[in-house]
Amino acid sequence: MSDLSLTILPETVDDAVVIERLHERTFGPGRFAKSAYRLREGHEHSRALSFTARIGTLLVGSVRMSAVRIGDAPALLLGPLTVEPPFRQHGIGKALIERALAEATLRGHRLVVLVGDEPYYGKLGFKAVPKGQVKMPGPVDPARLLVCEIVAGAFEGVAGGLQPDWAVP
Repeated sequence: MSDLSLTILPETVDDAVVIERLHERTFGPGRFAKSAYRLREGHEHSRALSFTARIGTLLVGSVRMSAVRIGDAPALLLGPLTVEPPFRQHGIGKALIERALAEATLRGHRLVVLVGDEPYYGKLGFKAVPKGQVKMPGPVDPARLLVCEIVAGAFEGVAGGLQPDWAVP
């Protein structure tokens, strides 16, 4: 990141249209059929745990988190995470995730789940969920369902269906 002047800022209401356009460019229309999108459908993400990456005034990346439950256990669902293609490979995604996890820690959250590639997210503390421990609605490759324990041991004994937590904004 030394060659780019990056600023990570909390997402604001005014960022919504720009972020949606970024999602359109990077994920395309097929994103709405993905299980993680379906899980978030009709459920507002937590702006307090969602961040943008900017170079100057240009928004080049975004990460969002939403409140979910795994069985009875509260957790957060990380995603979508996206970075404008010309700005990838500069550590922007990593910086966004680190900021989101730090804020989640400050706010007392214990678990974060996501659907993604373990070689990338594993470097940030995520590990594969043991097969069958968490059931995500819709088709998901179980090897891509990952969890990060913000608090050591927080995932012990947690099992069940992954669902939106409508009680948490």
